[in-house]
Amino acid sequence: MTTDRPPSARHPALDYHEFPKPGKLEIRATKPLANGLDLSRAYSPGVAEACLEIKADPAEAARYTARGNLVAVVTNGTAVLGLGNIGPLAAKPVMEGKAVLFKKFANIDAFDIEVNQPDPEKLADLVCALEPSFGAINLEDIKAPDCFIVERICRERMKIPVFHDDQHGTAIVVGAAATNALRIAGKRFDQIKIVSTGGGAAGIACLNMLVKLGVRRENVWLCDIHGLVYQGREVDMNPLKAAYAQPTTKRTLDDVIEGADLFLGLSGPGVLTPDHVARMAARPIVFALANPTPEILPEAVRSVAPEAIIATGRSDFPNQVNNVLCFPFIFRGALDVGATTINDEMQLACIEGIAALARATTAAEAAAAYRGEKLTFGPDYLIPKPFDPRLIATVSTAVAKAAMETGVATRPIADLDGYRRKLEGSVVRSSLLMRPVFEAAATAARRVVFAEGEDERVLRAAQAMIEETTVKPILIGRPEVIERRAERAGLSLVPGRDFEVVNPEHDPRYRSYWETYFGLMARRGVTPDLARAILRTNTTAIASIMVHQGDADSMICGTFGQYLWHLNYVRQVLARGGLHPVGALSLMILEDGPLFIADTHVHHEPTPEEITTTVMAAARHVRRFGLAPKVALCSHSQFGNLDTDSGRRMRAALERLDAREPDFVYEGEMHIDAALEPQIRARLLPESRLDGAANVLVFANTDAASGVRNILKAKANGLEVGPILMGMGNRAHIVTPSITTRGLLNVAVLAGTPVAAYG
Repeated sequence: MTTDRPPSARHPALDYHEFPKPGKLEIRATKPLANGLDLSRAYSPGVAEACLEIKADPAEAARYTARGNLVAVVTNGTAVLGLGNIGPLAAKPVMEGKAVLFKKFANIDAFDIEVNQPDPEKLADLVCALEPSFGAINLEDIKAPDCFIVERICRERMKIPVFHDDQHGTAIVVGAAATNALRIAGKRFDQIKIVSTGGGAAGIACLNMLVKLGVRRENVWLCDIHGLVYQGREVDMNPLKAAYAQPTTKRTLDDVIEGADLFLGLSGPGVLTPDHVARMAARPIVFALANPTPEILPEAVRSVAPEAIIATGRSDFPNQVNNVLCFPFIFRGALDVGATTINDEMQLACIEGIAALARATTAAEAAAAYRGEKLTFGPDYLIPKPFDPRLIATVSTAVAKAAMETGVATRPIADLDGYRRKLEGSVVRSSLLMRPVFEAAATAARRVVFAEGEDERVLRAAQAMIEETTVKPILIGRPEVIERRAERAGLSLVPGRDFEVVNPEHDPRYRSYWETYFGLMARRGVTPDLARAILRTNTTAIASIMVHQGDADSMICGTFGQYLWHLNYVRQVLARGGLHPVGALSLMILEDGPLFIADTHVHHEPTPEEITTTVMAAARHVRRFGLAPKVALCSHSQFGNLDTDSGRRMRAALERLDAREPDFVYEGEMHIDAALEPQIRARLLPESRLDGAANVLVFANTDAASGVRNILKAKANGLEVGPILMGMGNRAHIVTPSITTRGLLNVAVLAGTPVAAYG
């Protein structure tokens, strides 16, 4: 941060903080408060029951209050990054921002607490007095050496985690970046020479962490504004600096930079020069972390050491050392096991988790958030991006495990695998609902062909299939294009080893494919020449023929183009032997649970029989997700009050369902609010057979179904799984162009489920 900001950046930032309401935080209730009964439970007299439980056993506070998920972000504003000692009130926007990051990345609630107290011991007293309110304390932007005093006192007196992010958060991310940088450079912690500038809290903490990782203390040369820290120096010294004092006559950075393997800068701009870099060891590692202007700019480093590995604190250069990679997730793990402290083992587990993620294939969600950047492990990608959704599960689980193994967890987690899955579900909302489908898909290695195999989303989905499932991907596309795009995306896919490629321009099965297609369509206006052209250029037709011939078990198409166009070729080839498209079913994952919508694409104005078949098929699919179907037939008419076309068709469908006596609950015809609100339905039809809210809405036309689907996506943050093409025996699915990589993976796993699982 800096006080010298151009108007083009200043005004939008101020507007962001002011509108639509001041600040970045608000408090929301987690329980209903709609009537007298709710009030009596939330406050007097019901609240007394929770109070007495906690009085009898203080650990019950984590069960009956928000304390177990509540962090205090505390500062006195004496060392705000880039702004200095601006005081506690001016520091409040920064602390609010920290609280927002806790919520965004780890779903941790945080209160920012700005304290007008410069005395470190008195500040520590105030923080310690907060222990009954919070599950953990995050100290922030307190000047050195006061921050060391505050943290020490709080750690000694408090029985909850106390973490100074400016020190330990920075040290953890630096440790992860250094771990991977040394791996790339072919060096080891116990062999390297480190030269560091900056004797403040972050600098000292980083050096301490590197020593814990294996660096030999005698190989660390620490410089500050007064020069080298050496034995016997008296100016601006403290015990933390003195631990790195060298027995030497050397006095300056220029004296000690020779042969350094790693430069660690947490000081100010221009401290390191190109000449310094040129004198470092081969393949130097330069961490210039001063903000907003680093000790040396990356281009200056490259001018003398093209092979250098560089990190900064800025987001506009590769390898940003950003504390958000650490603090939300280390707190998440610590809070979830009721840790009494955050110890060295937990911090080291955090480092390894972060470093390992960078070495893995980049998550599709992170790639989408940083489009245009090459997120492949290497000199320009040492640590993962903050929006990598795997951070919470990987890092928090490692931290929780370390806390339990070191005996500081008061609420140990019995099932760590289950805990990890729960965390994954908190960021990948489809994961919990998709788990039964993933488990069913694991029983058979089905082959799924992607018609648009050159699409990056498809490539990433194929990578995920290989890593997470037994479903085998087949990609239709030009091999050279697939290889080029996979490399650009940083994927480790190898054609032939990981997946089969079907080249529409040259495949030995081409003659068999076009002849088969011609045989199917000869009396439907298709000539041999047209069949040859279609099977050379139309990848949806190629995928359909592959499934028809038995070269694939299921197909996925539709990442571009119009749904009904794709459906036409699927119908031509695969709608045989009793199979036909019944309808398209979309699972919408909403904040309050799942909701299925049908038919969103197939039958524009379905007949009563088509509606009946859609309802029956939708119920079968809902059970695949481990849910009991509760179907509402939705119409403008409500329980016979209008003689409209949609009402008549829905009533006729209801009669057909009654005749079939299905083994699930259904009701109709009704408005959407009556389907979702039992109170409304009870006033209109007290004897309704539907109990509670419906979880399947079947509409009388695709305009209504598709409209509801899109409104839920755009305005209710609904996450779609599907569309699922029903009636085709799991042989074909048609997605829509807005689908994400995660969406493609979900559909691929659905396609990879054995047909028997459909019921």
